[in-house]
Amino acid sequence: MAEPITQLEHARAGHVTREMEYVAERESLAAETIRAEVAAGRMVIPANVVHAAGRLEPMAIGIAARCKVNANIGNSAVTSDIDGELEKLHTAVHYGADTVMDLSTGKNIDGIRKAIIEASPVPIGTVPIYQMLEQLGGEIEEMRAQHFIDMVEHQAKQGVDYMTVHCGVKMEHLHLTMGRTTGIVSRGGSLIAKWMMAHKKQNPLYEHFEDICDVMRQYDVTWSLGDGLRPGSLADASDKAQFAELDVLGELTRRGWARGTQVMVEGPGHIPMDEVAMNVERQIEVCDGAPFYVLGPLVTDFAPGYDHITSCIGAALAGWAGAAMLCYVTPKEHLGLPEQEDVKQGMIAYKIAAHAADIARKRKGARDRDDALSKARFEFDWNKQFELALDPDTARRYHDETLPQDTFKSAHFCSMCGPKYCSMKITQDIREMAKNGELVELAPAAK
Repeated sequence: MAEPITQLEHARAGHVTREMEYVAERESLAAETIRAEVAAGRMVIPANVVHAAGRLEPMAIGIAARCKVNANIGNSAVTSDIDGELEKLHTAVHYGADTVMDLSTGKNIDGIRKAIIEASPVPIGTVPIYQMLEQLGGEIEEMRAQHFIDMVEHQAKQGVDYMTVHCGVKMEHLHLTMGRTTGIVSRGGSLIAKWMMAHKKQNPLYEHFEDICDVMRQYDVTWSLGDGLRPGSLADASDKAQFAELDVLGELTRRGWARGTQVMVEGPGHIPMDEVAMNVERQIEVCDGAPFYVLGPLVTDFAPGYDHITSCIGAALAGWAGAAMLCYVTPKEHLGLPEQEDVKQGMIAYKIAAHAADIARKRKGARDRDDALSKARFEFDWNKQFELALDPDTARRYHDETLPQDTFKSAHFCSMCGPKYCSMKITQDIREMAKNGELVELAPAAK
């Protein structure tokens, strides 16, 4: 039997790795719990051996861990450079991103990725077909399986921790998309579909899945099985195409595990609220509990410019139902390449969603910060409130802009109610009166 390389192989062999110990401390869980969850495939620790030797701080994605948030960054053929992407990375990590995906499709992809990996303490994910397509001059029809395998190895050597690969889209699925409102919205999925139509052959990434596994295993790159047929509108949600691919992803999950690789599975992008839990539960069943990584989902399609809000509603519901990681959506979704402020707004929305999901799932200590902030609010300890806030600078700015600077530190009110109408101040007065014996208990009303 080959010596274990991946976290999955070590876990199955009964080994608690350094990464598992680190994760256990971060999650306030026993190291043996982490090992058992990884061994069962319900948890992944994306930690490419190259990145792990650098700045990476290991983390876990799985139902037993806190709900995680991914931020997408990356340049396009139109805009952005290394400095711009590093600013986005810093902003995403500052506001709590647990992983970051580099989705660059423009120039100097290698240079940008090298800089991101060297600077990043969080796992970095990619979609290898983007860079491969650049090397082929944008002609997907020229792709051969070896082109893709070589790109996976190239990015693995750079230190990429997890990769989205659209190997679940099959030739027999394509007719199911013909009547869709928005067709195939996944870039990777649409490229593979075009290749299959051009060559009248099965998805080469599906047929060479084990070959790709063997490359990924050598560096412990985690699979993020891409949902190439995810719905791109409410009209296409939970349709036959989506679930046909999901069944294949369940098969590939088991094949990936059999080859010693860690696996998580990507989920839908647009789902009505009443179908979110069903989608999560179906993935957990079909994929034997492999961590579910969802994009949103958006629960309404009518608010371009505000899709960080329309999607974080669905994300909170998905996290509550059992999704392990939420991929953020920024205000620029469907409109343009996100810039630094868009990254911030997306991260804030999704940290709220993930935190709300952790509270709903009764995760240990999840509500501690909320309770401490509520106590500080009742005590009018403004500085403590700001310290505990998700975005202290914004909270402080909103408070201070309507009160004199020499007033706010000691004021037992804010500008919403003022000193006479503050319910919390009135409640404190009532409690003080009760201490002085002024509270009278009325006799029960006669029946």
